[in-house]
Amino acid sequence: MTELLIGGAAATVSGVAAFFITRKVDASKYEIYVEQARAKAKAIEHEAEVVLQNAKLKVAEAELEAKQKYEEELKRVNSEFNARLAQLEKREESLSYRLENELKQVAEEKEELKRSKAELEAVRRQIETLRREYEEKRKEALKVLERASGLTRQEARDLVLKEAEEDARGEIAHIVRKYEAEAKIEAKRKANYILAQATTRYAGEFAAERLINVVHLPDDELKGRIIGKEGRNIKTLEMLLGVDIIIDDTPGAIILSSFNLYRRAIATRTIELLIEDGRIQPARIEEIYEKVTEEFEQRVLEEGEQIVVDLGLSPMHPELTKLIGRLRYRASYGQNALGHSLEVAYLAGIMAAEMGGDEVLAKRAGILHDIGKALTHEYAGSHVDLGVEVCKRYKEPPVVINAIYAHHGHEEPETIESAAVCAADTLSAARPGARREVLESFLKRVKEIEEIATAKPGVHHAYAINAGREVRVIVNASLINDDEAILLSKEISEEIEKSVQYPGEIKVNVIRETRAINYAR
Repeated sequence: MTELLIGGAAATVSGVAAFFITRKVDASKYEIYVEQARAKAKAIEHEAEVVLQNAKLKVAEAELEAKQKYEEELKRVNSEFNARLAQLEKREESLSYRLENELKQVAEEKEELKRSKAELEAVRRQIETLRREYEEKRKEALKVLERASGLTRQEARDLVLKEAEEDARGEIAHIVRKYEAEAKIEAKRKANYILAQATTRYAGEFAAERLINVVHLPDDELKGRIIGKEGRNIKTLEMLLGVDIIIDDTPGAIILSSFNLYRRAIATRTIELLIEDGRIQPARIEEIYEKVTEEFEQRVLEEGEQIVVDLGLSPMHPELTKLIGRLRYRASYGQNALGHSLEVAYLAGIMAAEMGGDEVLAKRAGILHDIGKALTHEYAGSHVDLGVEVCKRYKEPPVVINAIYAHHGHEEPETIESAAVCAADTLSAARPGARREVLESFLKRVKEIEEIATAKPGVHHAYAINAGREVRVIVNASLINDDEAILLSKEISEEIEKSVQYPGEIKVNVIRETRAINYAR
């Protein structure tokens, strides 16, 4: 038991000793850890101070560098500003100096002008004084002469002139006769030379126009299709085209007859296109006719433009150019109007150049001298008056107007160019084969017939066909009723009897047609 107590006490003592020893050791370790922590904190604080110092150094360096750049930039800007300012000051000084010089010069010139004006005024007064003195002395001298001779000034003058005239009369008459004879010989020689030059340097073709066109058919069966059921197609064709369509036993051909070349050309082309297309019916006929009419209007303009360019007459108003192209479809005494005008233009240009005139202006007057003939189918009046009116409207030169009047004797030629146009017109018309008088009288007759019909109120179109033996009058159905159509045909026939000379009889056919058009959509 005692051993157990002793062992227990020993164990207790050992445990307490161990506790105190352990506690001592732990306390010493704690102090070591604290010292280590303090050392680490001090090291970290030192490192932070070093980093802060480095940062402050970098900031200082950046500030220094920025300050240096600012100072350099400021110095550069100041330098540029000073240079620019110096340049402006120098320019201002130069301008001021120049302005002062100019003002000084203007002032000097002004003073000089004043002095010159004063001098001129003094000279003028001196001249006026001398003139008055001269007039006084001249009058005194005349009075002295009158008293000495017993004649007045007018009587002395008349006497001297009479003596001089009697002395020179014989000599003057001889000189005049001599130069008149030489002038006649020279004028005749020069005229023959100019005409010879013109006619040998330009040789035009014969320009005869016919009254019919022949349309060739690939098959005679097409004649029946052109006539159509109950003649509807041929009636539509004749009413639209304004020509007489002759379908007879001639194999492979039909004949189109009309005095109007333009209508006949459109009709020929329309029927040719219908034959190529194969669809010959009233609606298609109207469609093809409108298309061909537009094509011919464009072709007329293009042909006129080409002629103007070939003759070197640009610029020219488009309406005049178009009328030149339309002369292709106009004839005078069987002579094509465009061919005649071209011939006159070339001949007039050659003659004007030989006589020292303006060749281009002569050509211009030559091509336009018959321009009124392109309007005679649409407007009343002579081609001379119509040509003058249209040329004045489009500001053509006075030489052109004078040439239009002069070539038919309405005025005397006032210039070389106008005289050349008159001579060229006579040459072109008078050459053998150029014209046919019978054809012209026929054309005049059928034109008068159409004009009588179209002058009536309510008439839309009028076409003379069958060689002038029939006139077809297309009236406006909304203005003319059936009864009035009968009266209209009687009025036209009576006026034709009074105004027109013609063989046989003329049939007046008034056509009134009503159309109702709508569209299914």
